[in-house]
Amino acid sequence: MKISLLALLATASLSFAVDPPDTTGWKDLFAPDLSNTVDPGKWELKDGVLVAKDHDTLWTKDSYGDFILDLDFKVEKESNSGIFIRSGNIKDVLSALEIQVHDSADGSKYGMVAAIYDAMPPSKSMAKPVGEWNHFTITCKGPMVSVVFNGEEVINADLDKWSEAGKNPDGTPNKFKKALKDYARSGPIGLQGLHGKAQAPVYYRNLKIKVLE
Repeated sequence: MKISLLALLATASLSFAVDPPDTTGWKDLFAPDLSNTVDPGKWELKDGVLVAKDHDTLWTKDSYGDFILDLDFKVEKESNSGIFIRSGNIKDVLSALEIQVHDSADGSKYGMVAAIYDAMPPSKSMAKPVGEWNHFTITCKGPMVSVVFNGEEVINADLDKWSEAGKNPDGTPNKFKKALKDYARSGPIGLQGLHGKAQAPVYYRNLKIKVLE
């Protein structure tokens, strides 16, 4: 059977949806009373929705290395937050990778929602309008970090390629004083509190995690 070049190109240009995982039996990242977190006083979990009341980051007491984290989030206008993963020191947010969560590009492609902050932009913008729920599936396995955003994988990063402090593989500068390949491969997970000039809230729900063997 002959297939035209045009048909092949059309097929090659298709992007394929990634179904969300079945989280049945997965662990809740946060207990209903937030008892498994560090200093939860500035956060509230009500009717299944988690929201910050101040700028403090909400950290898990447990550390996670290889895992799949599945969640929904919703932003308001000018919301600015992030999901910190594998933190090396919860007193220094730059010791963790941050998956960006907000409603704008933050003036930089490295600040777009779903970007690895200051390190890698998403391959495309998949954000829904302000006020609508979005979905992330974040997978960490060794040096590999993947982010599926509203059904499409937009980040597939090999941290071993970040071999130099202060520089991304494409030659652009970043803020990190240590090469990302040398970052901790296990650590607490955190949600950034109210951040940016607007101090607009971000809402999270259905935070489920599965530890990978």
